[in-house]
Amino acid sequence: MVWTLAILFAVSVVLLIISIFKTRNRAKEEQQELETVHLALMDEINHLKDGIQTLELEMEILEKEAGIQLSAFDKQFRLEVLDLYKRNYSIESIAGKKQVTQAEIEEILAPFMAAKNERSKVAGGNE
Repeated sequence: MVWTLAILFAVSVVLLIISIFKTRNRAKEEQQELETVHLALMDEINHLKDGIQTLELEMEILEKEAGIQLSAFDKQFRLEVLDLYKRNYSIESIAGKKQVTQAEIEEILAPFMAAKNERSKVAGGNE
């Protein structure tokens, strides 16, 4: 009876040790997998940053070629106005939010409103 208990105890200790080693191996594999995913995400983020930087440079070149010199404040203001317009805010509400006249908002949005009207005409002509 004592030998049986001793053998069972020894087997349980061996199984416990095996279980600990397997758990460590799994943890290492999961850590490596996590590191791989992290590196892939970092590469993707760097790729996106490079793309954004390229677009910013192209936009700067186009502004210089077109002779448009806007301050950082003016650029940000125009971006905010365009964002509000694309989110279907009315010109009146945009003017109220930005505390400028409707005419100024219409002047900023004129190129985008013309392009939108042209697209709707093309879409309407296909019906």
